[in-house]
Parts: sequence; structure tokens; C-alpha cells
Amino acid sequence: MSKNNWLIATIIVLLVLCLVLSCCCGTFTLYLARQHGFTFPFLTKETPTPSSVIRPTPGSTTSTPFPSPAHAGGTLRLPGSEPVSLDPAIAGDLHSHEYISKIFSGLVSLDDDLEVVPDIAERWEVSDDGTVYTFYLRHDVRFHDGKQVTARDVKYSIERSCDPAVAGAHPVASSYLGDIVGAIDKLNGRADEVRGVEVVDDYTLRITIDAPKSYFLAKLTYPTSYVLDKANVESGKDWTDAPNGTGPFRLVEKSEDRIVLAANENYYKGRPLLDKVVYDLRGISSINLYERGDLDVANVGAADIDRVLDPNNPLNSELVVVPSLDVWYIAFNTTMPPFDDAKVRQAFAYATNKKAIANIIRGKMVTPARGILPPGLPGYDESFTGIPFDPDKAVALLEESSYGSADKLPPITFTVSGGGSLDPETEALVTMYQEALGVEIQVRQVPWGDFLAGLNERRYQMFKLGWVADYPDPENFLDILFHGQSDYNHTGYDDPEVNTLLEKARIEADHDRRMELYRQVEKRIVDDAVWIPLYHGVDYVLVKPYVKNFVVTPQGFFRYDRAYLETE
Repeated sequence: MSKNNWLIATIIVLLVLCLVLSCCCGTFTLYLARQHGFTFPFLTKETPTPSSVIRPTPGSTTSTPFPSPAHAGGTLRLPGSEPVSLDPAIAGDLHSHEYISKIFSGLVSLDDDLEVVPDIAERWEVSDDGTVYTFYLRHDVRFHDGKQVTARDVKYSIERSCDPAVAGAHPVASSYLGDIVGAIDKLNGRADEVRGVEVVDDYTLRITIDAPKSYFLAKLTYPTSYVLDKANVESGKDWTDAPNGTGPFRLVEKSEDRIVLAANENYYKGRPLLDKVVYDLRGISSINLYERGDLDVANVGAADIDRVLDPNNPLNSELVVVPSLDVWYIAFNTTMPPFDDAKVRQAFAYATNKKAIANIIRGKMVTPARGILPPGLPGYDESFTGIPFDPDKAVALLEESSYGSADKLPPITFTVSGGGSLDPETEALVTMYQEALGVEIQVRQVPWGDFLAGLNERRYQMFKLGWVADYPDPENFLDILFHGQSDYNHTGYDDPEVNTLLEKARIEADHDRRMELYRQVEKRIVDDAVWIPLYHGVDYVLVKPYVKNFVVTPQGFFRYDRAYLETE
């Protein structure tokens, strides 16, 4: 079948799937993190942004005056999801980080413009060779129970994250703290402490890293280095049911139906104005709850996007549109047949109609991805075209592979997170590969927590996932996910040339040369079809007009430590 006829057939199939499944394609659960806050050219519709919401723009600093205490009080109601863990040392998913970032805090944090700013550390100094960071802690930081935070608490927290008994099979500490001298030794059981973390005095901490790396401070904004209370952690295995953090809110209730946070009276930046924040975990459509007045904020999915984007719809004036620094993708385990053959992977890549997925299944709420790095991220290459949709080329590559044809391929299992009915996107992808390549694919659904564990153990032959920058640097995508020795490398990909380029980029001082190294890496990975990048996302969020100073952060979290509810 020619490409044009096949494209028409594909679109018809996708339309039928959308009708049959009622286009119920909201936000996927396969998300490890989220980043937002940039204006991209692919947004074709300008949507009014209510003045109640802080929507940062690139290159600017958001400085909203702290509201008057006269606005204090009230409960903010938000949509939520069940966290995998509230332990900052091991949590690696968006749902967990949404709560962890409110309960705990670290030496530094990212502001609304993705710039590293002081948090528990009020300032820091960096040695001339770029390897020694001296942090000077604030003197007024207290845990929720009123106990003062010192440099020893920071050292304890970092070393606990690097304790092999805690880290276990989780790749978090090695990926985000592995640059610190002695961290890997601690993780591998070769040392009792992380020698690169030194307590100078109660309020001074020195951290030494293995080489000058421009992104190191940004890595410390990740929860794995957040500060914990040793007595609280050692109180029992269920300590996260009553965590004693330093963040703006305290956990006061956690059940199957909801999570409730209350304002931290001892918060060093000033008590939040909200009394409580309630997350609804019941799994009911958040826009339905929003419209009937049971939620103050809601996520908009494909089923509702057209009416919400309609300027004549009352909801339109309450809509905030936030492009994501993300990429959604299909990945292959390059050590498992048949995906140990690059031509088989490439055949799947050429058989993937990204435009049909983005425009029909995702309702034009996303933009097709040409590469791994999203628009707006340093290192993004506008000229990179990636692998186009070409079913004829796909068939030819499959015939050139060591397998020769579809009927000679071993059984293929496509693993996704979830349960029940398959989402329309997965159905569409399976149909694409069947129609274009003649490949029969079995889909296996796995609960989210188990799915994450399987990823870390590299159990999946073929899987679907999303990744959003934890900090705005291509290292967070390319090095963490594709270096042969990275624990977050879920594909088993180990290319010597890619490893060498990534290692050069780590210590390259010149920004432009470093970005060029990452572009070379990205091109090689995409050409090898280790991943099939599908699309870059956009968040559509409704916020009630009476909710003031509510922020949809560049990381995709809800930030409300400055928020309040305006009452008559």
C-alpha cells in the first residue's frame, strides 16, 4: 500500500478508535517528572490567562508581593494522585514529588523561571576550580515540630539517600548525588559516609564534587537531597505517615480518598496564608468536580479541550495554558530480541505516525516530537528532523534486519502502566504496527508502582513513558537516560561513542561547545531508534477566579505557598 493510502487508512482507524473509546485520553500516569514555563511557537491558540495565576515567562523573575495577612485562611481543593512514596530518598515520580515538595525542602530550589535560588542555604560559594561548594545555612529553619535545622541534618539526609539499605534498587541517589565525592562508594557499601559532604560548623556545609559541572547545583533541587529529621526517620518504618519536614505544609491526613496538608506555623519564609490544602484522590474527572464546585483547580483532558478553548465558553477565562519541557516516547530494550537489532527498532520508528497521534488521539493538545529534547530546553536543535513517518521505508528496514520479516520476529510484549481498558493511544500504536509492519503485539498493563520497579530492573521489551526535565539542562535527558552506566538507562543502551560524548559534555566549560556535544548525542540516539519520541506536551489547567497567587510551576507542580482565597 502506498504511503498516502496508508496514511488515510491510519487516520480512519484512529478516528474509529477515538469514537469507540470516547476520546477519553487525559493525562497519562507514565510520568516521572514535569517541567513548564516557556512560550513555544507551536501554541496556535492564545488563551486568556486569569490574573489570579502567576504564569512566568522565560528570562524574567517572578516577584509577586506576599499577600496581606488579611487574606489568611481557607482550604484549597485540588485534584491529586496516589503517591508511590513520600520518602524523598527514593521517590522518582511526579505524583510523589507533588506532596514531597510541600512537606520537605533542600539547600536550594528552582524558582518560577527555572533558576537555582537559595532555600535552606541562604548563600553559597564555589571554589575557583568549580569542585567545592560551601553552603551557609539560614539560622531560622526549623522542622515542623520546632526543632532547629543544622548542617548535620543535611549531611545525614544525603548520606541516608546514599545508604544501600535505603536506595536498594532505586536509581535516584546514583543519578542525582553521584557527582559528590564518595557518594558512589557509600552506595556500593565501600564506605560508611560520603566523604565529599563535610560539616564545617552548625550552619556551614561543604560539598566536594568529582569534577566541575555546571549543572550540579540544579541537581540539588531534586528531592533526594531534601533535609530529613533523623529522629523522625528512625521512629519506625511508617515514618512517612507523619513526616517531620521543613516545607511550607505539614501532612495531616492520608487516605485512599484524599491527602490533606496544613500550613506550617514554623515555616522560615513565613506561614502560608492557606490553612489547608485537600487533594482529591478518588479518580473522578477533575473538570466535573470543578464545574460542580467541589474543586478549585482542574486538569483539562482531550474530551473537554474544544469547549474550554472556545472563547464563548465561561470556562475559557479561567484557563491557563503551560507548555511542558517534556517528551513522551516509546522505548526498546536494546538487549532483548528483536530490539537488539537496530534495523527492527528503526522499522518501528518509521512506522509511527506521530502527527496522527498528536492531532487525532491527543486532540492537537501536543506537538509531534522530532527529537528527544523539548523546545525551550538549552541544546534544542530546531533544524533536527528526526525519523519521519514512512511505512514503505519501515517495511524495507524490517526486511533488511537479521529477522527478514514480521513472521520471523519473536513474540513482542508492549508494557504500559495502568489497568482496565487500554487507553486510545496504546490501541492506536498497536494498530499502526500491525497495519504497517504486519507485527502482532501483545499489550501488558502493570500497576504504576510495579511498573517503575520493572523499569529499574530492565524487565520490559518495549514500553511507553514520559520524561520531563527535573532541571533545565540536556544532561537531565541525555546523560541520565542514555549513558551506559546510568541507573536510569531503562533500555540497556550502551554505545561507546555516546558515552564518550556525554562524559566530555559533563566537564565542558564552554556553553556552546557543551550544547553541540549534546546535539551530537541526541542525533545518534534518535538515528539508532533507542526511543521513538512521540510528542511534547502542554498542560491545560482551570483555576477558579477567587484563587489568587496560585502558580503552575515550571516543574508542573502546583505551588501555593503564596496563594490565598479572595472572599467578598
